[in-house]
Amino acid sequence: MDSSYAASPQREFLTQPEMLELYRAKSSIKIGIPLESGLQENRVALVPVSVSNLVARGHQVYVESQSGAKAHYSDIDYSEAGAIITHNRKTVFECDIILKVAPPTLEELQWFHPNQVLVSPLNFPIIDSEYIQALRQKRVTAIAMEYLQADDGTFPLVRIMSEIAGISVVQTAAELLSHPKQGKGLLLGGISGVPPAKVIILGAGVVAEYATRAALALGASVRIFDDNIHKLIRIQNRMGRQLYTSSLNPITLTQQLMTADVAIGAIHSKTGRTPLLVSEEMILQMKPGSVIIDVSIDQGGCFETSQVTTHDQPIRLVHGVIHYGVPNIASKVARTASIGISNIITTILQQAGDAGGIEHVIYSHKGLRNGIYTYKGCLTNEYLSQRFGIKYTNLELLLTATT
Repeated sequence: MDSSYAASPQREFLTQPEMLELYRAKSSIKIGIPLESGLQENRVALVPVSVSNLVARGHQVYVESQSGAKAHYSDIDYSEAGAIITHNRKTVFECDIILKVAPPTLEELQWFHPNQVLVSPLNFPIIDSEYIQALRQKRVTAIAMEYLQADDGTFPLVRIMSEIAGISVVQTAAELLSHPKQGKGLLLGGISGVPPAKVIILGAGVVAEYATRAALALGASVRIFDDNIHKLIRIQNRMGRQLYTSSLNPITLTQQLMTADVAIGAIHSKTGRTPLLVSEEMILQMKPGSVIIDVSIDQGGCFETSQVTTHDQPIRLVHGVIHYGVPNIASKVARTASIGISNIITTILQQAGDAGGIEHVIYSHKGLRNGIYTYKGCLTNEYLSQRFGIKYTNLELLLTATT
């Protein structure tokens, strides 16, 4: 083939190889991917390569037009992967399983019907009792992505998004410190003769690990706080160097916050809201122009003065301190994040097809059950029950009763 022709932008329109069915799943599933309409969400739950994999197994994937555009995937990409592209939202919401990377809006919940499965995040600051009641009335089985557990007890989707968030928040902190108006005009890493910025990290999990890596790589001074001594030991071992670590002692934490340039909240709760670790009184003692980034904001936040913000208006100034409270941090790097989400969701869908349906996987997979918060009209998450005053039903008892 002529090299000039091979380099032509028209090459994407060449005839594609025929897609062969490599493995036939036990049951065919209709999977719907709606266009995200809220939270400035740029990610998509399934990328074209995953769609190709599922279609080859006999599943049907309905993608609302432009669903992958913000992650730089075109309708042509999805169509060539075997997806059915539609402009009709109702068609997408008629599928067996609905995949979203942001919680459905109340308007979108009206499209649902009994026995459907919703896989999406459970964003605590955004959802309310009306949202839960709508899911119950529609008798939808709702699964929270962030509470899906692997066999070893880890949370794979949280892990992937945490890696992204950890790196991103340090980049964001560097930008905010050097912001021409609100910032301090400070370089995160020091230079010869000038000390580096001081970064406080609450938590010693995955977000903290990757934030520490990024901050140290830029030359910042890092201090890590966590009540789990095992996690503090682990993060030091993984960094391969001695770090400043401490338990969450309020007196010590307050002293460190008084001289901190950046404070990052990286606490993850396994069941409900994250604890408030930094009071407004402690924030009042922070230096003007310092930066707070609350990665825990999607679970309520661990700074008392934190509130949800957006990518359009990401910061708030409270007591002279810059607050960044964007819940979908990974949406800034939508393509990378979408691939990470898709890898995890695809595995679950493959298991569902092989087992004869998602119900069979729910019975056999404890980690999947951990993510379920409503099941066929019943609220099965105890924290949500207490928060909204809605009756709680134990999922294990429900499954036992239906077998």
